[in-house]
Amino acid sequence: MLDKNKLQRIISDYHTKPPKKLVERNLSLPDDINKIITVIGPRRSGKTAVIEQMAQTLQKNGLKPSQILYLNFEDERLVLDTNELDTILQVYAEMYPSQDMSTCYFMFDEIQNILGWEKFVRRIYDTISYHVYITGSNSKLLSTEIATELRGRTLTFELLPLSFNEYLRFKKIDATLENSVNQAKINAAFSDFMKYGGFPEIALLPEAYHKNILQDYFNVMIYRDMIERYQFGNVHVLKYFLKRMYESVGKPFSVNKVYNDLKSQNYNIGKNTLYQYLDAAHTIYMCAGVHKYSQSVLKQELSEKKYYAIDTGLLQALTLEFSNDFGSVLENTVMLELLKTGHKLYYFKDKKECDIIIQNNDGTLVPAQVCYDMSNTDTRKREYMGLLGACQYLNTQKGLIFTMQSEPNAFFNGMTFEIVNTADYFKNRKKV
Repeated sequence: MLDKNKLQRIISDYHTKPPKKLVERNLSLPDDINKIITVIGPRRSGKTAVIEQMAQTLQKNGLKPSQILYLNFEDERLVLDTNELDTILQVYAEMYPSQDMSTCYFMFDEIQNILGWEKFVRRIYDTISYHVYITGSNSKLLSTEIATELRGRTLTFELLPLSFNEYLRFKKIDATLENSVNQAKINAAFSDFMKYGGFPEIALLPEAYHKNILQDYFNVMIYRDMIERYQFGNVHVLKYFLKRMYESVGKPFSVNKVYNDLKSQNYNIGKNTLYQYLDAAHTIYMCAGVHKYSQSVLKQELSEKKYYAIDTGLLQALTLEFSNDFGSVLENTVMLELLKTGHKLYYFKDKKECDIIIQNNDGTLVPAQVCYDMSNTDTRKREYMGLLGACQYLNTQKGLIFTMQSEPNAFFNGMTFEIVNTADYFKNRKKV
């Protein structure tokens, strides 16, 4: 049962605590469009900080702290049933009886933890205040409930771990400064970014803690978001499946192959269960999936996907195979950076293979390869041929090659291939 006195202390503590010193993210939330603002993304990606950043901006513009009701439903003190949600509003109104509730802002973190939250949020929006902000780490749960109870009332933003542009800001490196010393800092930062990923906490803490923190993130995702929520059994098989998924970075992932491998080792698990693992991993933001490009929508939807870790730090912390596989890690990094800057992505496979097809906002398609080191002649030719095949299929004369060096454009069989230093390409990019 919800303790009213404890709830008062939680609300009051938020109103009296000094503001946190926050590093600005590229995502800024609107405050004047009369929509329920939803922020979804992986655990520890910075959703709470974006909400707090919003609250600080409101207070700088004259809003009183008491006009913000902020609750984090991952707080172990907030153990409540669906029928106790109204108690939150009662306690808040009793604390500030003279306050006009229509001017108040309601901010609820990780709200998917509370059964029936969507009716509660809709009631606030319909009868009390238009200023409602919610966050969650489960994309399907939120989108399903939003579609049924909150249709037309919401505006959703996705927040992934730091982009490289944001990472440089967290590291206090000026992405715009053009000199050799600063360029060396940017290159070194990109190497660390590839290795340890972009979770905000990782960017702010010493390297000695990175691996343990990332392993802890992974375990929370498994035990709290997958096993507790989805009631999955057989933890060993689940971990094995996720490890195999991460090891497939850069290659189409076959659930059927994993199923057959488990069967050959005498593990009795249904193929449908493995598909449920994959769906859950995608839903809780452990991975991002990319379809094979096809001009046929049906073929595109039915093709095997490539899956990428939602953060390269998780990839390296859990899979030793990637310690020296710089090419796969760079490909995972590039895919995430493109997703964070708002692109829709595919991979290409016909007679030749091409790592990425980038779809811009205007619908134009740009084929791209990712190659860590192009110094080998055979490697360079393979990348060129894959890009050539994609360019011909898409009827375009231009392509990109992401690498770790800067080179002049290459001209190959009538095509122009722009070879870009990946760190330079993304250091100033925010949204397309």
